[in-house]
Amino acid sequence: MFARFKAWLKASPAPIVEPVVADNGRLPMHIDEGKLTLARGRPAPRKPDPMNRAAEEVYAPYKYAAAVQPAEMAMDHAGPAAIGMLTNWAASSLFHEGQGFFGFPYLAELLQRAEYRHAAEIWSEHTVRKWIKLTGGSAAQRKAVEEEFTRLDVRTVVENWAYHDQAFGRGQVFLDFGDADKPAELMTPLRLIDTKVSPRRPLKALKNVEPVWSAPGVYETSNPLHQDFYKPREWIVYGKRVHRSRMLTMTSRPLSDMLKPAYAFAGLSLVQMMKPYVDNWLRTRQAVADMVNSYSILNLKTDLSATLAGGDCAEVFKRVDLANETRDNRAMWVTDKDSEELENIAVPLSGLHELQQQAQEHLASVSRIPLSIYLQISPTGLNANSDGEARNFYADVHSHQEKNIRPGLTVILQAVQLSLFGQIIDGLTFEFLPLWEMDDKDKAEMRKADADADCNYVREGIVSPEEVRERLSNDETSLYHGVDLTDPPPEPEKEETAGQPAQDSAPFRAAGAVIRSPDGRILFVRRSHDAGDYPGYWCLPGGSIEPGETAADAAVRESYEEVGYWPDGGFDEPYFVEDGVALFWHEATESFEAKLNHEHVSYVWANMEQAPQPLHPIVASLIRKESAK
Repeated sequence: MFARFKAWLKASPAPIVEPVVADNGRLPMHIDEGKLTLARGRPAPRKPDPMNRAAEEVYAPYKYAAAVQPAEMAMDHAGPAAIGMLTNWAASSLFHEGQGFFGFPYLAELLQRAEYRHAAEIWSEHTVRKWIKLTGGSAAQRKAVEEEFTRLDVRTVVENWAYHDQAFGRGQVFLDFGDADKPAELMTPLRLIDTKVSPRRPLKALKNVEPVWSAPGVYETSNPLHQDFYKPREWIVYGKRVHRSRMLTMTSRPLSDMLKPAYAFAGLSLVQMMKPYVDNWLRTRQAVADMVNSYSILNLKTDLSATLAGGDCAEVFKRVDLANETRDNRAMWVTDKDSEELENIAVPLSGLHELQQQAQEHLASVSRIPLSIYLQISPTGLNANSDGEARNFYADVHSHQEKNIRPGLTVILQAVQLSLFGQIIDGLTFEFLPLWEMDDKDKAEMRKADADADCNYVREGIVSPEEVRERLSNDETSLYHGVDLTDPPPEPEKEETAGQPAQDSAPFRAAGAVIRSPDGRILFVRRSHDAGDYPGYWCLPGGSIEPGETAADAAVRESYEEVGYWPDGGFDEPYFVEDGVALFWHEATESFEAKLNHEHVSYVWANMEQAPQPLHPIVASLIRKESAK
């Protein structure tokens, strides 16, 4: 019909316009607007040239006449629009293999199924499961912010925000400063400065806005180099224009610019991504159920050819119908002993479990949620453990928090600070609490490893005991959190051992030997690369002093254990002392071949001026002292 109408218009002659004749019989006077304007001293208005318009005018959004301004609503806010959206979805599914935008009403309908809703809820719930911890500022300021967060119910708002993003592809939070009914104020950019947001004009509420109620307003389309290219400058929330700075918008799965208008500037919904896999899971589940329902088939062996040739077929089928109606484990089937035989044929069910499991794994893979969390299914088999999968998922959640939640939550925190204090407190921020928690055994092992590392650092002079105490006092996870640093630590008890006065070994924790050959070279040994401290460093034969042992005896013992050399006569007084380590000097009668133990990988005889590198700090200090002489 439309084609015939166009042909009729084309064939119709152009209407003849007759000039209107005035009452005096003369044609009306024609006034030249250009000449009239020049006579008034103003330039004549230029007629628009359609071939010479600016790009901004050509590609600008259509402007309605002043008297024809329609009410601007979200694109699918009402019934007719929803029907149109569903129709578009059907056409898209037909011609684009279901890759087109489903529409918010259809996504909401799909969310009634547990497979979709559960996946979206898991992501949103884990986003706020351990919530945040405020850092910086004073304790009073943090407490005030926490109370304001509780009043605004920020945790629930963020959870719904994340849920809408997963379910519909776009989540929005409206910052309400009491201007919801003020059109001029809604279109004013929100500036987080003390003159705009203050205790006199605080943040009153946070409101989640489902994407079905909002639609993009004006956005830049003519200049790809513009910072706002394909970014809405405003949102139309059920007829109300709202500046984008007042709507915290999150799209964790953004689309290309070409698809943004078709998706109402939402991202890709997790529901839409999962639909092919959920459909496959539903078909697999139903097929397995049908096969289980038809697990066994009764087969009646009879003279079927004779029956079909002229026998009583109705009688046979009556018996079959009766058997089907009474078919269960307690039913009875009566057969003719001469002409009939009954058998039960079982359908093989092997492989059905694997099919279902594979479909479940597809659900988990597309949603990036482990089966142990998504379906509460524990892994089976030897050495089955889901800890690794859970840790990977928690890492993904943390990445989602930092990338998509932090920017909007930072804006909320700043608005709360301005509402409470009239300023943004420098350093007052937040961090997301980790989702993974260690059990008591893992915590004990970690604390032991940290304690061993602290002991090594203190023994080697890298840190002081006071620095370790300060770190333990400030660490909230430490057993010594909040310990009074003004109270000095207790002095360790000095134990006297048999055969050794306490004052001999108390100052020293380790001892070593400086073995020099007749030609003036010193024996250096290199520590193994898996040593607990200073791996790969060059040092001297030596080690820790054992209980009941003097420093001199320890130097003799370590020399024999590490290089296979027993110093004749032993040692008398330490030659060099630093940081609890005593070094004893020994003149060897000749250089010898060292027999290294597992603690060292190589040795070398070298002058102090040509000592190998890198050197242990204490050995380096000894060489500096010798060079200064």
